[in-house]
Order: sequence, then C-alpha cells, then structure tokens
Amino acid sequence: MDLGLTDRVYVLTGASRGLGYATAQALVADGARVVLSARHPDMVDAATAGFARPDRAVGITADLTDPTTPGRLLTAAHEHFGRLDGALVSVGGPPAGSAAAVDDEQWRQSFETVFLGSVRMVRTVAAALPDGGAIALVLSTSARGPVTGLGISNGLRPGLAGVAKDVADEYGPRGVRVVGLLPGRFMTDRNRELFAATGNPERARTEAQTGIPLRRIGDPAEFGRIAAFTLSPAASYLTGVTIPVDGGALRGL
Repeated sequence: MDLGLTDRVYVLTGASRGLGYATAQALVADGARVVLSARHPDMVDAATAGFARPDRAVGITADLTDPTTPGRLLTAAHEHFGRLDGALVSVGGPPAGSAAAVDDEQWRQSFETVFLGSVRMVRTVAAALPDGGAIALVLSTSARGPVTGLGISNGLRPGLAGVAKDVADEYGPRGVRVVGLLPGRFMTDRNRELFAATGNPERARTEAQTGIPLRRIGDPAEFGRIAAFTLSPAASYLTGVTIPVDGGALRGL
C-alpha cells in the first residue's frame, strides 16, 4: 500500500527517542522528510545520525515551553525542505504520582510543557498547513481512563484530546486533519522508568502484560507505523478522533 508520503515534510516534537523517534523512522522509511526536535542537543544529534537516509532528517534543539519553538520548527521545515505537510506533537511523560500527591510546582511545570506547549504547537502548525495537512497528538490511554499513579497525565491528557477535537472542527473545512493517538504500554525509556520505580521491574512488566489482550508490551515501531499512516494522505478521511494503540487494553467500545 502506497501511503503517499514520498517527499512530504513533517515536524516532530519530543522525537529524539521513544514513540516520536519511531514515528520519524517510519515516515522516512516511506519516503517522507522530517524535522525532529527535543530538548537535549546530544540526543538530537544521536537521533538524526541514526537514519539510513540522513539527508531526509534535520534535528533542532527546542523546548515546547518556549513560545518561539513552533515558529522555529516551521521555519526549519521550509528552509531545509521547502514545504510542510504535518506534525507529530509528542511530549515526555509528566512526573509520576497520584493527583493528590504531586505538588503545585509539578502541576505548573507539566501544564506549561504537556498542555500549553502542545496547544501552542498545534494551533501554530494548523494555521500554516495546506489542504491535505495533518497533525497527530501523542496522548495516552489516560485520555479515556485514569492510569494508576499517573495523576498529572490523568488530568491533562483528556483536556488535550478535547483540544484536538476542537481544532479538527475548526480546520476541517480547510482540509487539515487533527487526530489524537492514545498509546498504551510500549517498551520505551519512560515505561522502563515506571517499571523500575516499583522496585520489581520484572513483576511490574508481567502484571502490565496480563492486562493487555495481546499479552505483551508493544514495540515502539508498531506505534510509529500507525502514526505514519495517520499522518499520511492514505488516512485522508480520518480526523477529530482519538485512536487507542494499546494492544486492546482499553475496555471501552
């Protein structure tokens, strides 16, 4: 199946590792070009060096809490590749802990990064995209049901899902699509940290797998392929929805 990604250009935030990086790899493998960003220069350099086609990937050090970041990434896409067709908006997970246990400063910092930084990125990109452009937000299954021990995520991700729906309504008449992706358990650094924090990572992993109908933790590449499809012209009638990518873990219909 031809996804229609050849020479299309996408910006990706939080993409030096994990699900963002897996998506960048999938996009490039199907012929797209990418501008990927993250906060740490060494990680950005390592990520861009990992592409089989380094001419198709540009790395930018950027932080979503900086109001200038969206404009910088859009400028980079046009300067390096001459166009922009979409974006993947991904942000690292906020601190663990119940909603009652985390303090005001953790809430404030997470809001600035996870929520406001994402909203700013989405509205900036949406306004700049042409007909046929697409944005995907990497959220979490916590957008549909609370995840134990992740109170900040439980509070902020549902709001972002609502923002995605609202923006999809606004920009749909222009042919711009906006979709929320709800990853479950994937073997990323984030989940390794969460498993380790329990004191018994192997038991935590086993318990997590028992709640997944496929009985395994996902590989980031599996998410990347779904995200690449969602952003591609092949998904041209898909907008305003949240898509679980979780091995069947969510129990709602």
